[in-house]
Amino acid sequence: MIQRIQTVYLIITAIISGLLPFWLPLWKEEGNAFYAQQTLWISIVFLAVAIFALIAVFLYKNRKNQFVLNRLNLILNLFLLGFFVYRSLSLSGETAVSEKGIGMLIPIFSIVFLALSNKAIKKDEDLVKSVDRLR
Repeated sequence: MIQRIQTVYLIITAIISGLLPFWLPLWKEEGNAFYAQQTLWISIVFLAVAIFALIAVFLYKNRKNQFVLNRLNLILNLFLLGFFVYRSLSLSGETAVSEKGIGMLIPIFSIVFLALSNKAIKKDEDLVKSVDRLR
């Protein structure tokens, strides 16, 4: 249901995680930009985050499963963010010229939008429970 705000947040998460890592460099080593498609597991995790977000859009009738799937998606993003933090800490002390790319921030934006969607899902669930009490 597109009129729900959590659907918009989940679609934004799917776009951010499904498209941006393949266009924006994650980091640069010795002048060579490193993108997500150059490492299989990074691209798989980014695509899994996007697919989970799209699956969660279609679980609008079962808000509890949608909430749980978003939590799993948050864990995947935290794993990816942890790897990027580890990688950025190992990049900063090198003797060769290296720099961090804007693509390292993608999991942070995904986490923010997933948290916002979980908050909206919880708000919907509370609204439904309050209406059921009145009947």
